[in-house]
Amino acid sequence: MTEAPPRALILAAGRGERMRPLSDTCPKPLLEVGGKPLIAWQIERLVAAGFDRIVINVAHLASTIEARLGDGSRYGARLRYSREAAPLEVAGGIATALPLLGDGVVLVVSADVYADYDYVALRGRLQAMEATAAAPHLHMVMVPNPAYHPGGDFVLDAGALSLDGGPRLTFGNIALYRTALFRELPRGEKIKILPCYQDWIGRGWASGELFTGRWANVGTPGELAQLDALLRLHHHTAQRP
Repeated sequence: MTEAPPRALILAAGRGERMRPLSDTCPKPLLEVGGKPLIAWQIERLVAAGFDRIVINVAHLASTIEARLGDGSRYGARLRYSREAAPLEVAGGIATALPLLGDGVVLVVSADVYADYDYVALRGRLQAMEATAAAPHLHMVMVPNPAYHPGGDFVLDAGALSLDGGPRLTFGNIALYRTALFRELPRGEKIKILPCYQDWIGRGWASGELFTGRWANVGTPGELAQLDALLRLHHHTAQRP
């Protein structure tokens, strides 16, 4: 039997309230840093790691995103769109996109996150998850706590996630999910993901890893400008003889 190609979902439906006024006329995923849209950095890294079949959920200024990215051929990707009349939050967005994602394990990332993380590292883990029905049913990439989130989210201990018992790390919005986790959730409804995480982690269903490389959850115009300056400096430095 031919192995199914790995699939990915990019979450791009949010309104980007903290990014206003920039996000009033340009969807947040299309705001540029380092000379390209935020979402383009994600698409290119996913394709480079073999995740070339990508679903993007869209709501705010959806037609602008679809017109800019098209079918993904310019990136070497096959893009499909899960359209939401209004943003459905993370769990609602994933549940609504299930018909496009199919069964198995899918990599889900946020369009407004920049990370130097190499998605190739998740290929083997995805295959291992698909080879068994046993836990873990999700694998979350954690990062050191940023200044705006000093309390973190979950505890990572020896590759397993828990709700308490030690210092917390921040979820980096990069994760593998078994799509069966969302099968019973209604489609087209707004559903927050945090209660789901708490339930799944409490059941011992989640594994995790720590990523300490460059990572940024871009939420405000100031953070956008800071990341843009950093990437342009890095590119300029790399171009020096």
